[in-house]
Amino acid sequence: MDIFAAIDIYNGEAVRLFQGDYQRMTVYGKNPVEVARGLKEKGATHLHIVDLDGAKDGTLTNFDTIADIVKIGGLFVQVGGGIRDEERIRRYLDLGVNRVVLGTVAATNRIFLKEMIEKYRDKIAVGVDVRGGMVAIKGWKEMTNTDGVTFCRELRDMGVKTVIYTDISKDGMLEGTNMDIYEELAKIEGLDVIASGGISFILELMQLKNFVSAAIVGKALYTGAIKLEEAMKLI
Repeated sequence: MDIFAAIDIYNGEAVRLFQGDYQRMTVYGKNPVEVARGLKEKGATHLHIVDLDGAKDGTLTNFDTIADIVKIGGLFVQVGGGIRDEERIRRYLDLGVNRVVLGTVAATNRIFLKEMIEKYRDKIAVGVDVRGGMVAIKGWKEMTNTDGVTFCRELRDMGVKTVIYTDISKDGMLEGTNMDIYEELAKIEGLDVIASGGISFILELMQLKNFVSAAIVGKALYTGAIKLEEAMKLI
């Protein structure tokens, strides 16, 4: 199982949100590039970057910052947030990003999603952000009537290789992740699931190894609840 260290970028800073709420934000670093370097020094091999400005309003405010992170080298970088057309997919992949994450557009435009999967294959992942069992879109601000698990099955059938499943209610809480949902998702054959949201303890990472291909750890790293060096050695 891979561990993705999370860097959420808003207004050029490395931040964490509380349950996806932009009004409840903590800044953990003024310079996300330096944050990325620090994570690499502690043993990180994979980064999960979210452009929160892009997720909120579709801008590319943080593109240059993400470019500088990619230039660090030696890291598998996946990026999400506001990626809703092929031009932006291409721009990130041309930058050297290893994988882009589609969220809102995957839930609202299945035709486009299928075209992108057929064209870019494993360079595309889908972010399935769920609150109360239902998929949320547009930076978690709007709810759909789509069941999260059903959506994951549909994505698998469309040819999606990787999904990042986030239980929004757990995100930023430091109270543990939704282990039951990952055990359920593990039953979907042919789909790699990346766990995200609320992972707070190394023991959880050990348990998640049984169900998912990777886990994203954010706030727990910044608060010291999980020490990256220790987690990398164990996992």
